[in-house]
Amino acid sequence: MSLADQVLAVNDDLPIRTDKPVHSGKVRSVYWLTEADSRRLIQQKGYNVQPDAPLAIMIISDRISAFDCIWHGEGGLKGVPGKGAALNAISNHWFKLFKDNGLADSHILDIPHPFVWIVQKAKPVMVEAICRQYITGSMWRAYNQGERQFCGIQLPEGLKKDQKLPQLLMTPSTKGILKGIPNVPETDDVNVTREDLINNYQAFNFHNIDDISYYEKLLADGFNVISDELAKLDQIFVDTKFEFGYVTDTNGNEKLIYMDEVGTPDSSRIWDGAAYRDGEIIENSKEDFRQVLLNYFPDPDILLNKERMPERFALAANNDLPQDVLMQISKIYTGIAEKITGKPITLSQDPKTEIIDILRREYQLID
Repeated sequence: MSLADQVLAVNDDLPIRTDKPVHSGKVRSVYWLTEADSRRLIQQKGYNVQPDAPLAIMIISDRISAFDCIWHGEGGLKGVPGKGAALNAISNHWFKLFKDNGLADSHILDIPHPFVWIVQKAKPVMVEAICRQYITGSMWRAYNQGERQFCGIQLPEGLKKDQKLPQLLMTPSTKGILKGIPNVPETDDVNVTREDLINNYQAFNFHNIDDISYYEKLLADGFNVISDELAKLDQIFVDTKFEFGYVTDTNGNEKLIYMDEVGTPDSSRIWDGAAYRDGEIIENSKEDFRQVLLNYFPDPDILLNKERMPERFALAANNDLPQDVLMQISKIYTGIAEKITGKPITLSQDPKTEIIDILRREYQLID
């Protein structure tokens, strides 16, 4: 079996029983179960949700996105070997640690396979909850050009690139396009202030004003739990993105939970501690891949300039990246996952067949 066969590139064509369209994002696909199957699994498995709660099968892929494009490699390699399993393993590890530390639950109810989550439907908070411990990336570029206010927070003069910030910063942005909110442009991923959230909490899908403070606590506590654990591995948790939503448990209690993935190389920057102390940045995250792309193509402005999106899409579609580039990224993903979890990441020989088999045999979700 070839390396390409071990990569799950297409994850929205599985024969999972559903009566709704399959939602396929950049990396994950979501299959909403029928009402009958949701009720059956809730009863059979004892999930802590309402009896009529909608459930979904969420399947990760090995695709890799960067600069809003999906990239591929030579030899029919449509993703990064081991990436999907590594991302899920890392999130699973952190979600368990959150629970052990008395933080909020996640949307995950069950983990049938390294590529698969069974999740409950949540009402998402329309905020990308971003935490920053170091000044780098887009924040550094803006700071270097003279900006000193970020999401209503004033930064001091004299900061240097990649320096640790005086305090942990929360710099939220919009999740999707939100309309009719004063001072908030109607575009995706635009920075907002805490004042914006408080004054328009319902527009951001917060159920009450107090939940803004609670989401900030969950964000900071989650960040610190991960940061402390990574420090034990001599890894630096630089910045990350969390997402939150509301669900209702078996007893009818509504609660705010963590959604999507947490603390992964896709949603975070993670630096090697020893290298940082020597004045070098070694990325253990997708940022390494972004830098590879910027160095690989002769005109990196295509990747940075949003006014050149047609050229960027063509660049991604028409270029087979060298296989060793994707294998380098594979080593980053699987390496950091194995460090964090203490367990090996094993490539599936035929991930799609494995997923279908287990969902048929143990969950009766394949006709």
